[in-house]
Amino acid sequence: MSDSLPFQLLADAVLTLHVALVLFVVGGLALVVIGNLLKWSWVNALWFRLAHLATIALVAAEAWLGMVCPLTTLEMWLRSRAKVLTYEGSFIEHWLQALLYWQAPAWVFTAAYTAFALAVAAAWWFFPPTARQRQSATSG
Repeated sequence: MSDSLPFQLLADAVLTLHVALVLFVVGGLALVVIGNLLKWSWVNALWFRLAHLATIALVAAEAWLGMVCPLTTLEMWLRSRAKVLTYEGSFIEHWLQALLYWQAPAWVFTAAYTAFALAVAAAWWFFPPTARQRQSATSG
């Protein structure tokens, strides 16, 4: 086994996690809106909504502060340790990076993340989250 293989596999795992977080942010908002229209109560669970809000708030804050996402930094470090070029490699790496990384000026991403964060905030306004209520032993 090559010494670089564990780093390559870890880099692919970080990339997969990164894509999963993007899907959670984008898909989460879609689930909140569609779920409320279809009367799915679980989409307003406080834990889900807080996790969703915290994730997009972190992304927007990183963009406003000019920070590179820590997952991107970690992935690139692992790829450098694996002695592979940053955007070449495995099947997973190729397709997930094509989905995740786009070329545009930084202000485009800041504007997009901010707009998306505002859409998530609007969803809180229109579809407020609900805390799970305990049912007492006497209620039936």
